[in-house]
Amino acid sequence: MAVEATHQEYNHLEEVKRLDDSKIGVKGLVDSGLTSIPRMFIHPTGALSDLKSVPRSESQVIPTIDLSGVDSDRRPAIVEQVSHACRKLGFFQILNHGVPLEVMNRTIEAVKAFHELPTEFKKQWYRREMGTGVTFLSNVDLYNAKAASWRDTLQVRLGPVPAEVEDIPEICRNELLEWNQQATRVAEMLMELLCEGLGLNARRLKEMTFLEAKTLVGQYYPHCPQPDLTFGITSHTDPVLLTVLLQDHIGGLEVKDGEGWVEVKPLPGALVINIGDILRILSNDEYKSVDHRMLANPSPDPRVSTAIFFNAGNTVCLYGPFPELVSPEKPALYRQFMLNDIRRFFTKDLADKTLTDYYRI
Repeated sequence: MAVEATHQEYNHLEEVKRLDDSKIGVKGLVDSGLTSIPRMFIHPTGALSDLKSVPRSESQVIPTIDLSGVDSDRRPAIVEQVSHACRKLGFFQILNHGVPLEVMNRTIEAVKAFHELPTEFKKQWYRREMGTGVTFLSNVDLYNAKAASWRDTLQVRLGPVPAEVEDIPEICRNELLEWNQQATRVAEMLMELLCEGLGLNARRLKEMTFLEAKTLVGQYYPHCPQPDLTFGITSHTDPVLLTVLLQDHIGGLEVKDGEGWVEVKPLPGALVINIGDILRILSNDEYKSVDHRMLANPSPDPRVSTAIFFNAGNTVCLYGPFPELVSPEKPALYRQFMLNDIRRFFTKDLADKTLTDYYRI
């Protein structure tokens, strides 16, 4: 797959198309025995310049919130912790969220098992269109990004029109469906806490259908022979309301904090939660959506994670800052828009997706 080429001979689009047409993904490249990454994966020097971030204490930046007693007299304190985390950075980890540890472990193992199927078998799911609701592909933004990233993805549409159950690969079908149920329950609980933290009715986001549009991604980051030259995922914000992420023990997820980056260190039994651009807009900037990225994986073992992105099922009504959060002292910071208008952002380089900048007044 890797082709030696002089600067004059190199054609980025040609290399991209060759990888895409092969349907082998990044894991297929690794399995071929390469010891250096193809040029299409090498990111510009400027983008790589801050890979060696100054080490910081993760506990200083990424809070861990214990949700035990969320329906007891502890609730106001939990609402305050969640609200504070969202206003400061928009990222936090949660413990005692009710998802059994064995379910979390089975989910990670099932995603890993799919990605480690023989390439010839996986190819039946390799496509860039979500027509069946299930796709296996390498780099969602492969044809638009300036450089590719070192990961493969299994993507499953869970709503509002979910993929047919039989279209989900059998090797991970039951585990992903169970993870969907568990993550959705957690998201509903979190949406209530998020609303209460803004002084809104707890069911406001649910009533706005924000539990209905869901997309699951099962990410696989194989060992990278040159992790200082590429990324697992480039810096971006999520163009959704809320993300519920389950990561394994390998690590590599980083969040932008000021001018530096801090790792979201894996914590046994924890889920990672982050605020997306849509909730930042609805909250009129009370809650933050921040840049995050995944480093290329230097470990000999693959890194595996799975996330569910939540958005509104109703895509044709207008969304904008909650009226209750707009005042003469703090006017609306964003114009209104329809969710079906944001699809254009999925045709761009992942790093260029800036919903908040686009809709800011």
